[in-house]
Amino acid sequence: MLTHVLDLVRALVALGVGGVIGHAFGLLQSAALRRHVSMEQAGKLKNGWSLMPGAGARVSYLLISLALVQLICPLLFADGTQWFVSSGVVLGYGWMLYRQLRQRLKGVAA
Repeated sequence: MLTHVLDLVRALVALGVGGVIGHAFGLLQSAALRRHVSMEQAGKLKNGWSLMPGAGARVSYLLISLALVQLICPLLFADGTQWFVSSGVVLGYGWMLYRQLRQRLKGVAA
């Protein structure tokens, strides 16, 4: 019984840690998008086909943060729990995308 409770707690912690990482990555991407749009409106971008500046660095930060969590909390990556961390990242980042979509739809409807 105790092992089932500990497995549940470990899964919930893994989901939460992944969610925090995904949400933080979404916040970084959102801030970069706002900066990119303001630069585009100010006419500081040379062409519309360029990628958002620093996108590779932000993805690198995401991967580094996942590696650090794996090194600091190896229990979150044992016995299949890594899928809960991954699911948390997807849910955290997906929540940010959902919020952005909702804001855009409100802006179009208004």
